[in-house]
Amino acid sequence: MNRANELLLAGDIGGTKTALAIYTRERGPRAPVAQQTFSSKEYASMEAIVREFLTDKNWRVARACVDVAGPVVAQRTQVTNLPWEVDARALSETLGNAPVFLLNDLEAIANAIPFLEPADWETLNAGKPVERGALAVIAPGTGLGEAFLTWGGGRYRAHASEGGHVDFAPTTAQEIDLLRYLWEQMDHVSYERIAAGIGLPNVYAFLKDRQGMHEPDWLRESLAATNDPTRIIIQHALENQVEICVATLKLFVAILGSEAGNLTLKIMATGGVYLGGGIPPRILEYLRAETFLRRFTRKGRFTELLRSVPVRVILNPDAALIGAACYGLENRE
Repeated sequence: MNRANELLLAGDIGGTKTALAIYTRERGPRAPVAQQTFSSKEYASMEAIVREFLTDKNWRVARACVDVAGPVVAQRTQVTNLPWEVDARALSETLGNAPVFLLNDLEAIANAIPFLEPADWETLNAGKPVERGALAVIAPGTGLGEAFLTWGGGRYRAHASEGGHVDFAPTTAQEIDLLRYLWEQMDHVSYERIAAGIGLPNVYAFLKDRQGMHEPDWLRESLAATNDPTRIIIQHALENQVEICVATLKLFVAILGSEAGNLTLKIMATGGVYLGGGIPPRILEYLRAETFLRRFTRKGRFTELLRSVPVRVILNPDAALIGAACYGLENRE
């Protein structure tokens, strides 16, 4: 096989699902040879998923690039919302000693940003982007990921962070009460404990337990019978307009808007902000409402600066996979 057709295995490991795909340099990062999605919690390890994906396929993988929802240190990581350790060396052995690159999942999404097209996003604020200005990525999925890109060497370069785990900073009396409520249950209250899939049920519980919002009996039974309460809450906020679910999602969106604005200021993301992850495309009508952008821009003397920053929601569900493929196709050993 010539180098243009060498096979790259790219993977996107999340707390809920894992996507794997095969790419070639000839076809590029947006046209996989094959792709499959797996339920992460049904497998004991990343290697087990890779072995199943490659079973009965006459493929020799030349290298791999996998993004993981967790901090990558020395090409190893403990997945934040899964009981897995992912090690580049162990995965390399599974692939017959092919070179393996590990990326943080938000670093992978950031790598994809320069390769996305207008059909891949929804614009919330057109703004006035600064050419080659820094770009921010904030992604509420199972957890809350954050990353950024800076211009250098003739292109954008992605940088990972664990910004979703910084201390939650309330900005209203209600949010101060939310912080106190969560302090009673956990030692550290981060933005991920609120503005992510694992955090949405915490917001719901606060509104029910602390603020006395009514929970219909049928909804209580539905939540008790599921292992995915976030899906139920979002569903009834969008479809049935159940008051407590609507209030939960509105508070979630407000706090997400505040943290998106915080991230923008920290890295001076004058080029734009991208919302990734699985939740934003599902709640577009709430993000389009005035609450998100009002909270995004409510930064005192820097309000006008924030109003000039473009804000986009990534609609392409394979953005992280595209980013992992981009990195893997560009880097060779």
